[in-house]
Amino acid sequence: MNGNNKIATVFGGTGFVGRQVVRELAQRGFIVKVATRVPESAYFLKPHGVVGQIVPFACNYKDEKSIKGAVAGADYVVNCIGILYERKKGDFARMHADIPAMIAGVCKKQKVKRLVHISIPNIEKDTSRYARTKLEGEKSILKVFPKASILRPSIVFGPDDNFFNKFAELIRFLPVLPLIGGGRTKFQPVYVGDVADAVMACLTGGEGVCGKVYELGGPEIVTFRQIYEILFSYTGRKRPFIVVPWAIAKIQAFFMGLFPNPLLTCDQVESLKTDYIVSEKAQGFEDLGVQPKAMGLILPRYLKHYRAGGRFAGAKCA
Repeated sequence: MNGNNKIATVFGGTGFVGRQVVRELAQRGFIVKVATRVPESAYFLKPHGVVGQIVPFACNYKDEKSIKGAVAGADYVVNCIGILYERKKGDFARMHADIPAMIAGVCKKQKVKRLVHISIPNIEKDTSRYARTKLEGEKSILKVFPKASILRPSIVFGPDDNFFNKFAELIRFLPVLPLIGGGRTKFQPVYVGDVADAVMACLTGGEGVCGKVYELGGPEIVTFRQIYEILFSYTGRKRPFIVVPWAIAKIQAFFMGLFPNPLLTCDQVESLKTDYIVSEKAQGFEDLGVQPKAMGLILPRYLKHYRAGGRFAGAKCA
């Protein structure tokens, strides 16, 4: 190991972005404490390091004393906690604002060297509850821990993502595909490995990277309609579109939101009214020395198994 046995605590380390951050930290020789409510859920991360390098740590996010235990001894802390929908009222505020504020407070008291927090882009313009609580979290963190680095990635993709995989699966079963608001919402998809590299740049770079907000977007800006078309090309499946006005989408989302794991919620429809792209003059990958990868280099690797007939459909026998 080459991390000089420095310790990093990752909150939300079992999530899509979090587990990539854990892997990257382990590869660079850090001892990693994965703070999670259920330690057993983090056992799958252990093989990414040597024996004893990745340590699942039981943490009740709602309890400051428990958070203190997770941060104890850590040089660096990364917060990847986030939810896409509420199971009960107030979940967004608790997960996106209250808990990050507690983490920042503990980091300050324990004299943590670096704190990195994962957020979302264009947060000031988004009127959804999801975005408003994310913004509250950012403000709370910077008020308590001014040297914290805030990362605002657009839609994050990679082999285990819940975006391209979800819509590729929908294409397999739906006869038509909905275009909410005409499918004009813009995204700047960013590869999960590049986000992890940005985290590392904030943790190990010079003092100049601290206390700043970085908006992270890939090389391409695409609309929701274009995302479907990209999926068509990589899966070999094509479906007609149906335009769903915002008002109708809200009604449909209301009923979908009643399911335990909703495919769409009213708040997500509201969020789609704002583009998920890097703001003008925002600091980003270039300022962190990271070169983002294009979608075409990554997506074909894991979307090909959605092709009709499987991943080897159309392949010629030797």
